[in-house]
Amino acid sequence: MVARACVAALLAIAASWPAGGIAAELFPLNDVRLLPSPFLEAQDTDLRYLLELDPDRLLAPFRREAGLPLPKPSYGNWESSGLDGHMGGHYLSALSLMVASTGDEEIKRRLDYFVQELQKCQQKDGYLGGIPGGAAAWADIENGRLHADNFSVNGKWVPWYNLHKLYAGLRDAWKYGHNEQAKTMLIALSDWALGLSKHLSDEQMQQMLRAEHGGMNEVLADVAEMTGDKKYLDLAIRFSHQAILRPLEEGKDQLTGLHANTQIPKVIGFQRISEMTGDRKYHDAAAFFWQTVHDHRTVAIGGNSVKEHFHDDKDFSPMETEVEGPETCNTYNMLKLTERLFMQTPKASYTDYYERALYNHILGSQHPDTGGFVYFTPMRANHYRVYSEVDKGMWCCVGSGIESQAKYGEFIYARDGDALMVNLFIPSRLEWKARGVTVTQTNNFPDSDTTRLTISGSQQFQHFALKIRYPGWVAKGALKLRINGKLQTVRAAPGEYLAIERDWKEGDTVDLRLPMRTTLEQMPDKSNYYAVLHGPIVLAAKTQPFAKEKLNYFADDSRMGHIAQGQVCPQEAAPIFVSDAKNFMDKFKPVAGQPLTFTAKGLVQGKDAAAIRFIPFFRLHDSRYMLYWQTATTAGLAQMQQATAAAEAERLALDAQTIDQVAPGEQQPESDHVFKGEGADAGINSGRHWRHASQWFSYELNDKDGKARVLRLTFASADAGRKFDVLLNGQLLQTVELAREDQPFYSRDFAIPAGAARNGKLEVKFVAQTGSMAGGLYGLRLLR
Repeated sequence: MVARACVAALLAIAASWPAGGIAAELFPLNDVRLLPSPFLEAQDTDLRYLLELDPDRLLAPFRREAGLPLPKPSYGNWESSGLDGHMGGHYLSALSLMVASTGDEEIKRRLDYFVQELQKCQQKDGYLGGIPGGAAAWADIENGRLHADNFSVNGKWVPWYNLHKLYAGLRDAWKYGHNEQAKTMLIALSDWALGLSKHLSDEQMQQMLRAEHGGMNEVLADVAEMTGDKKYLDLAIRFSHQAILRPLEEGKDQLTGLHANTQIPKVIGFQRISEMTGDRKYHDAAAFFWQTVHDHRTVAIGGNSVKEHFHDDKDFSPMETEVEGPETCNTYNMLKLTERLFMQTPKASYTDYYERALYNHILGSQHPDTGGFVYFTPMRANHYRVYSEVDKGMWCCVGSGIESQAKYGEFIYARDGDALMVNLFIPSRLEWKARGVTVTQTNNFPDSDTTRLTISGSQQFQHFALKIRYPGWVAKGALKLRINGKLQTVRAAPGEYLAIERDWKEGDTVDLRLPMRTTLEQMPDKSNYYAVLHGPIVLAAKTQPFAKEKLNYFADDSRMGHIAQGQVCPQEAAPIFVSDAKNFMDKFKPVAGQPLTFTAKGLVQGKDAAAIRFIPFFRLHDSRYMLYWQTATTAGLAQMQQATAAAEAERLALDAQTIDQVAPGEQQPESDHVFKGEGADAGINSGRHWRHASQWFSYELNDKDGKARVLRLTFASADAGRKFDVLLNGQLLQTVELAREDQPFYSRDFAIPAGAARNGKLEVKFVAQTGSMAGGLYGLRLLR
């Protein structure tokens, strides 16, 4: 009775806000089946990858923390370096999604086994996790003894982020896998979080939320809906990070320098809370975040961020020069946010983005043969990607990857009242069970520009509206529509949905022609870099700048194995578009017999220019590539190449001299270098990250050949007067007193004694002197 009353109250609140709630609803995933297409191939490849993962190895962190025997050891990589157990949560979600998408019996058996074994690890108070030493850390937090920075709480690597994967996995096991035991476990785990946090003040909660915590607010809102109990919604609101929410609800973009994928799940939670409570500010924050990231921070493939962080939205030079380009997890979460915003406001602009990101980033992030996943997708000219191997890479993008490739049917269709919406042109079959209607979509899109919808069902006549997206990439008046072979008048415009309301009968067909144009898309900061698209498909080119080069496209199991660390190519040597005419799109010609393959004779100059073929980026694997291209006139080519070379010369020389480096205050580089500290904190100053400590902090650097001779440290003049010791493997290297220089930031070099490395490692430790601070440190490099 109480639960029913709470549900009624929640529904009443949502109904009282006209702009809230859900306008469109996605069809259940198990009502959609993919038909032959690149997406079905990717789903099948993902299913095989899931079956290759060993559930007992993924269970090992949970069994260890519960004091149970370990039949098999844990996986290595991220699963054995502080984030233990996060893959188990992703695995649970991926199995659940795959069950819904395919009905595969072996996947369902593994899902039920995993839930059953996790239940044995759940403690009496409801806690369940694989975080090393988690029980003691949580006890300290419960008693108000906590310290948090941007990626740790009480010295534990993003523990709430880790647990969020398990929360989401249990939710998905119930929602998609119909496992009731998972629901019981999820509620118990949520009650544990309530008990843990009830003695924490709002200030302490917000302090704790400085550390990445995934979408805890979203999943707790889901538990509130699942149970009808408002206490979980109240906790979801307490898990909403005010430092991010407040600027967004005021329409302020203060994202520069922030860790991108830390923020996106928070914003998904804001939108979810808005749907549950009717509080407009949460929706406004989410909608503004999506719009600013989409409009000002997103590249052609639909991804964002460099080295996991939002850079200056008016300067995309890091995107063009760094090799750690858009992170796949970011796009995975941007698609989740897009879905939620679309359901409240079903706009075609949301769907256009979804399509772009799905085809070009998500689909392209999976190796078509091995099923391995990509972490970073460089935009840098002539670089490449590396892929996970099933027993080695345990990165976040593997976790989100096994989920993404299992839910391609999720957004193809939606209901808007009594109308059926067709969002994506992916071959599939929808069972609209409420109406007894089956809709089958068949095509060879994007290799051809047509799609057919066939209506069938048990009843002879059904009256409803069919709303089909008029993509923004189709020219006005170019879309052609036929019903049962008869040409129809199309009154919709690009970026809208065209509506067909009629009595439908068995065997009715709807045919669309969606002419695709070849276009250029400039980098968002309007710099001289352009991507080539055909319709929504980003085209790229394989390149081989170095003769007889042999690259390893599969990552090892090292902490930084997910980064393509091979030689970078000088940008001035990259192929380039050279034309004295401003409009040169007529140079792109299709190659006969090769779908979505183009040449641009006379336009491309550079090494092997005559052999350049433009193909869909999602089909480009195991190669260096060009995705963004510079343009020049014949007269301006030499000058532009000289300017590019000059701009890169100092950077490339420093990179060649660098053995290892850390970006202080940035989550992944610090965790890759075994960050430790007491009284440590981190932040951003003028767009640059810093780390300091009232006591000490340290990193472990790699010098496997013992060639490091210089330690280069970067400081800020604003910290003048701070005194601290720099220790190398426990020995004093230098006592430093920071100075006030003529420039805001400056670097100092310190000589490293020969033979200082131990087993290829160097620990650099910064220890504050009495009454002072260690740092702030803005950069650290080991140089030859």
